[in-house]
Amino acid sequence: MALKYDAAKDNAPRVSAKGSGAVAEKIIALARERGIPLKEDPDLVLSLMQLDWYEEIPGTLYQVVAEVLAFVYRMNQKYGAET
Repeated sequence: MALKYDAAKDNAPRVSAKGSGAVAEKIIALARERGIPLKEDPDLVLSLMQLDWYEEIPGTLYQVVAEVLAFVYRMNQKYGAET
């Protein structure tokens, strides 16, 4: 599962990639190849899998997604990536 957020265009993060089985493994492998930190949250994944591609996340998931985004921010700070 991957989310994308463009503050200039979006009201909320959108689902930008999702899959299970081999597709999920490929998403994870690509993230690792690119040095993208991973955060596992099976309950969040189950909720997000119900959404269509590029659909904005619902308000009920804002808190948990905010926690994931905070993780991303910390990883960007730790590894010196641009935010």
